[in-house]
Amino acid sequence: MKRIMLVEDSTLMRTLIKKIVESVEGVKVVAEAANGKSALECLDKAKPDLIILDLEMPVMNGLEFLRNARLRTKAKVLVLSSVAQAGSKNALEARKLGAAAVLGKPSGAVSMDIEEKRGHHIVQIIRSLLRAS
Repeated sequence: MKRIMLVEDSTLMRTLIKKIVESVEGVKVVAEAANGKSALECLDKAKPDLIILDLEMPVMNGLEFLRNARLRTKAKVLVLSSVAQAGSKNALEARKLGAAAVLGKPSGAVSMDIEEKRGHHIVQIIRSLLRAS
């Protein structure tokens, strides 16, 4: 069973993303955090194989989390953020900091349509990243 950590400040978005993630056979969400600081605190215990990471969060944003997490985990990171559209400064910075994949949310920070518009793509990325680990 592959272990997934969700790092997303919106409870609603965490719920929607978790539903997509748990549709993938052989994976389990083992930890959820509302900001990068909380995620770092539970990283050692959670031992995720994959981290799904938002960038815009209070306390510690996703880029700062990436800077710190790279020293503590070999987990693959999928950035899923409204401020990480393809080719954007944030997307490029996330890749430079070690994100294995970057995907923009379809309709802003709270994308109620994420399953409909990005669900299949998210599932494909998860499968691909976990196969490579």
